[in-house]
Amino acid sequence: MIDTHAHLDACAEAPEVLVVRAREAGVDRILTVGTSVDGSREALRLADQHEGVAAVLGVHPHAAGGDDADRLDELRELLAHPSAVAVGETGLDFYRDYAPRDRQLDLFERELALASELRKPVVVHTRAADAETMAVLAGFEGDVVLHCFSSPRLLEPAVERGYYVSFAGNVTYRNAGDLRLVATEVPAERILAETDCPYLAPVPRRGRPNEPANVVHTVAALAAARGEQLDALAAEIDVNASRVFAL
Repeated sequence: MIDTHAHLDACAEAPEVLVVRAREAGVDRILTVGTSVDGSREALRLADQHEGVAAVLGVHPHAAGGDDADRLDELRELLAHPSAVAVGETGLDFYRDYAPRDRQLDLFERELALASELRKPVVVHTRAADAETMAVLAGFEGDVVLHCFSSPRLLEPAVERGYYVSFAGNVTYRNAGDLRLVATEVPAERILAETDCPYLAPVPRRGRPNEPANVVHTVAALAAARGEQLDALAAEIDVNASRVFAL
C-alpha cells in the first residue's frame, strides 16, 4: 500500500519511527511532500535516508507572497534528483488567503511551467478556488493529481481531463457522505489515497496526529463506499501511483 501525500517533516514523531510503523501496517511506500524550497530539500534528504520514500517538491500557495516564490531556480535543481517524482504541492488557496491571490496565481503558473519543462506530474492544492484552479490547469498538458480532494463540483471536469483524484482521511468522517459518493464515481484507473499527515487523521484515529500507517483506514473507507475488496482497491491505487509518479 502507498501513502501518496505525507508531510514527514511536519510530524511530531521522528520520520524513521513513522516509516517503520507504516511498514508494519502494510504501507511500504510513502511520498513526502515539500511546501517550501528548504522543505523540499528536507523531503529529498528523507527520501535518500529511507527505503520506499520518494519526494514531491514545490512551494505551497500559502508561501506565494514570500521569498520562496522567487527561488524556483533552486527548486528546479532539486527536482533533478532521482527521488523527486512530482512538482507540488502547488495550486491556489482562496480560503485562507495567506498570500495575495495574484501572487498565488503567478506562482501556480510558474510551477506548472516548471513541471512541463521537466515532464513531471503536478500535485495540486485547491481550496475555495475551483474555477480559478481549473482555468489555470487548462493550459497544462501533463499529469495532474488533485490532492486531498474535497470539492464534488470538480469531479466531472477532473474526470473529463483525466486527472488523478486523491482522497485523504476526511473521506472517512461521518458528515462526508457526499465525498464518499463522489469517490464511487472516480474511474478505477484514476483513484489515489493519502494521509496528508500530520493533518486529517481518519476515523478511527481522528483526534490524534495523523501518520502514513493510517492510510489503510482511508483505503478501507473508499473500498466500502465503492463496494470493492480492500486488497483489490489497494492494489489498484498502487498501480495508479506507480504510473503517475513513475515509481
